[in-house]
Amino acid sequence: MARRWRRCGEEVSGGGGYGRRMGGVGRLLVAIAVTAVVALPLALSMWALLDAARRPGWAWALAGRNQAGWIAAILLGFLTVCAGVVVSTWYLWRIRPVIARAEDGDVSGR
Repeated sequence: MARRWRRCGEEVSGGGGYGRRMGGVGRLLVAIAVTAVVALPLALSMWALLDAARRPGWAWALAGRNQAGWIAAILLGFLTVCAGVVVSTWYLWRIRPVIARAEDGDVSGR
């Protein structure tokens, strides 16, 4: 069996010709979609983590919340993407506004 050299971008095996049928734009769209599916949950968790870490401890105390507990929950959420999205979303929608109001001096909305 003679060794055949292949050009850059040429299919290695038959594989049904999926790459040939899709074309360059199709492969680009698939790469963008895969990147978004992978990166968006991680970006959401990172946003929640950084926001929780930057809020001062006294604002957490005024709001009656536990900063270390929320940071730990968000960090544990990184291990499982689905749980990370749920915890981060809950923090950003429900807890963050309470902490932000406490940071501004409004403690009535606990």
